[in-house]
Amino acid sequence: QQYVVKPPSIRKQQHLLTMTPLIEIVSKHISLKISKNLYNQQVLNLPLKNQLRSFSVKSNKKTTVSISSILQSVKNGTLSPKNAEKELTNNKDLFFDGDAKGVENKKNDLNDLESFANLDHDRAKRTGFPEAIFASGKTPHQIASILDDMAGNVNDFVQKQVDGENFETSSTAILATRVDQDLYEKVSKIPLRNGTMKYHAMAKIISMKASSLEGNNTSSNDQNQTKDQYGYKGKVVVACAGTTDLPVAEEAAITLEEAGCEVDRIYDVGVAGLHRIIRALPRLRSPDINCVIVCAGMDGALPSVVAGLVSVPVVAAPTSIGYGASFGGVSAMLTMLNSCAPGVAVVNIDNGFGAAALAFKCMKLKSGN
Repeated sequence: QQYVVKPPSIRKQQHLLTMTPLIEIVSKHISLKISKNLYNQQVLNLPLKNQLRSFSVKSNKKTTVSISSILQSVKNGTLSPKNAEKELTNNKDLFFDGDAKGVENKKNDLNDLESFANLDHDRAKRTGFPEAIFASGKTPHQIASILDDMAGNVNDFVQKQVDGENFETSSTAILATRVDQDLYEKVSKIPLRNGTMKYHAMAKIISMKASSLEGNNTSSNDQNQTKDQYGYKGKVVVACAGTTDLPVAEEAAITLEEAGCEVDRIYDVGVAGLHRIIRALPRLRSPDINCVIVCAGMDGALPSVVAGLVSVPVVAAPTSIGYGASFGGVSAMLTMLNSCAPGVAVVNIDNGFGAAALAFKCMKLKSGN
């Protein structure tokens, strides 16, 4: 089906030259091109007086918007080019590419990022730790758009390094936290341009590796990695009291590893069996350990025990695990805040990502990175 665009009659050749760039600018802005062949066949082969009067565009959808009226308003000076751009952008079905694929392909286009996000790409350089996506409450399209833009930015960083400009290793970490399995499956169906994603089910994290880093093992959850494969000297211990604390502990561990830090996991060492944490003392006191994260629910006592045994900073992460009077982790958090052992910092309930960010900064300071 065809719809005919009928601008007013053109008396002079120069008017055609004036209108043509506007059509090209508008079509470029909405990322859809008018085929030159179509334009040449249907317009330029006609007599001059009919050239703009008889321009046709193929469409699968009927539209009630008149391009001719918009162009006429711009010509008469009653509508600014900026407002004309908005009008035509809001009615994208008016334009199709030369292959007549239509606007269906536009649905998965990730160019509308600025309509819902203003990313802080320089955060790692400014604060020492990169921005991450808190996925809860975001749509799959929003998450995919942000991940892809972050990966594109990392690709730019890598190119700058090739050109001799240094950047924070942690800048390569691209993470979306609080992603359940159902949300991940929806996000994974959206095509990305600048890298590939991986899902960490226990941590509920999507990590993304920029295409410029594919084949590079500087940041991934690989237990076989050696120390020189990480971006920073020293390690961080992530410990948890019980198996039910694992999601928070893994959120912290994956975050650290993706930022280029080596992690030693010590799990299920709660105070109900003190011999377990005592048995782990050689690992906790290892000279290459620069910080310890301790995740615990219930009574939240484990961070105090660990802080009384090690000389490095301890970051306590209360979890929402426990029976009624635990109040969803509030009791554990209050215990940690009232720790008798010095050197304990407490983050919010279930905030493994925040614990990782703080431990990472402590690790960098202590190791001289």
